[in-house]
Amino acid sequence: MSNTVPTSSALRALALEYKSLQEEPVEGFRVKLLGEDNLFEWEVAIFGPPDTLYQGGYFKAHMKFPPDYPYSPPSIRFLTKVWHPNVYENGDLCISILHPPVDDPQSGELPCERWNPTQSVRTVLLSVISLLNEPNTFSPANVDASVMYRRWRDSKGKDKEYENIIRKQAQVARTEAEKEGIVVPLTLEDYCIKTQVKSTTQEPQLDMTDFYDDDYDDLDTDSDEEVDGGDGDGDDSGNGES
Repeated sequence: MSNTVPTSSALRALALEYKSLQEEPVEGFRVKLLGEDNLFEWEVAIFGPPDTLYQGGYFKAHMKFPPDYPYSPPSIRFLTKVWHPNVYENGDLCISILHPPVDDPQSGELPCERWNPTQSVRTVLLSVISLLNEPNTFSPANVDASVMYRRWRDSKGKDKEYENIIRKQAQVARTEAEKEGIVVPLTLEDYCIKTQVKSTTQEPQLDMTDFYDDDYDDLDTDSDEEVDGGDGDGDDSGNGES
């Protein structure tokens, strides 16, 4: 039961992280809640970085958090079509930082590369941008994309098959973004500036107590009896962004 019921520590961590990302966005990303009263499902939008194959693209993804976050990793599924060695056909992203910290010598991943509670949404997003440009072809989720990528890389760009698919997808994604009124940055200057602008109208400022309704207050009676001694809305130190 404990792995299906959200904990107050998960709520605190996600509320703090979401607030932090609204105040100081990660360059090239936009995040918002899928539902105003649900901190456990986010929509993440990735602007394709200039001077890369993904330039001009606007790639949406669904980020879902487990009830015991940050002790277990979130998952990411692309909603926009992405041809990439580490993205499954259904859009699921395969990346070390989202893998549970289990000892699996066959995976080729070091324990330090996997998820641990000190990671955060911010570190995950930065890892995603890095992976887009430098795929892991050791254990690909999309074998065909991996083969194409290696041909493109080894030919130093002369084999255009991989590049053409990515650029076409980026163009389609940009067209869809424009239909939604999203202006996709095409220059490095715009790419950086847009993430520095703090939104004052699109997203209301969130208070952590916005998510402490009666339903969640009752969830930790089993595990946090000694912590929540009063109305469940007192000051908490410590277990914030992890």
